[in-house]
Amino acid sequence: QFQRGMPLPEFFAGYGTEAQCEATLARARWPHGFRCPACGHEDYTPVQGGKQRLYQCRACRHQASLRAGTVFEASKLPLRIWFLAIYLMTQSKNNVAALELKRTLGVAYSTAWLLKHKLMRVMTVREQDRVLSGRVEADDAYLGGAHAGKRGRGAEGKVPMVIGVQTPVAEKTGAICPDYVRLDPLPDFTNKTLATWAERRLAAETLFVSDGLAGFVAAGAQVSHHQQVVVGVRKSSDLDCFHWVNTLLGNLKSAIQGTYHGFGFSKYAHRYLGEVQYRFNRRFDMAAMIPRMITACVQAPPLTEKRMRWAEVSDYSLKTLTRRATAASAMSLLGRTLTLTPAPEQLQQS
Repeated sequence: QFQRGMPLPEFFAGYGTEAQCEATLARARWPHGFRCPACGHEDYTPVQGGKQRLYQCRACRHQASLRAGTVFEASKLPLRIWFLAIYLMTQSKNNVAALELKRTLGVAYSTAWLLKHKLMRVMTVREQDRVLSGRVEADDAYLGGAHAGKRGRGAEGKVPMVIGVQTPVAEKTGAICPDYVRLDPLPDFTNKTLATWAERRLAAETLFVSDGLAGFVAAGAQVSHHQQVVVGVRKSSDLDCFHWVNTLLGNLKSAIQGTYHGFGFSKYAHRYLGEVQYRFNRRFDMAAMIPRMITACVQAPPLTEKRMRWAEVSDYSLKTLTRRATAASAMSLLGRTLTLTPAPEQLQQS
């Protein structure tokens, strides 16, 4: 709670003008100097193409822009607006609603919604390959507001999710503190689903701590050690072994309820959870999240609003969209047909 973060005056000192933002984006895209995306040549001639600056390769005459092939592609918003949105979404302890972005940035709601979802998707893609290890507390939960009818497991109109918290034990004091978290929406809590989740999200050498949910037995079989605690008539919040998973789950629900009037849980839950996961797992250096997010936006492929409104409910969907978007971006840059590999290269972790 007491991480320093980046003060707003410091942010404006480094990213307050369009020229500063363009220089930052250029360093993020070409950290070792300009490289032509078509032929890889280093020399270029600056060309002014309308309102944006273009880099014309002296070898093949290809013209590249800073935004082409990135999340910022085809956006009419100034980079300083994009960077301010990144600041607001990374430095806030709680979530920032699209309506709040609209008021703060001075843009239309539809623009704020699209901007927010593009940035949330970047965060989600960055976190999709994270694997927890050591001691991991886990619990099942549901996303969704109050509805009439059945409550708890099996209730209609709610999205099942699993939260896993990596909680290493300090050698000197023996204290248990949270390190990393995973927040994953799932189709259900069956044995097969939870076993697949554990196989992908937990390291083989893991102490898996869970309650008595039957599906967690199958999940525990995927790791080296499984400590299953049957809660019974007690509350899991009263048990020390579930302290951090209950704390983080409570913080998540409070942040969602206190920020949003509502959103498409079944369609966009992975993005909202990915945003919280990204921010929590980098909380010890909040100021560094801004340049890291800029780098992530450079490496992530561009997506149109139509594709941003597609439902992505699984890792397969995320990787499929990434592959298609990467192919479309490459074709537009090179102007020729490419032979695609079966899967895209993994993005560099930020």
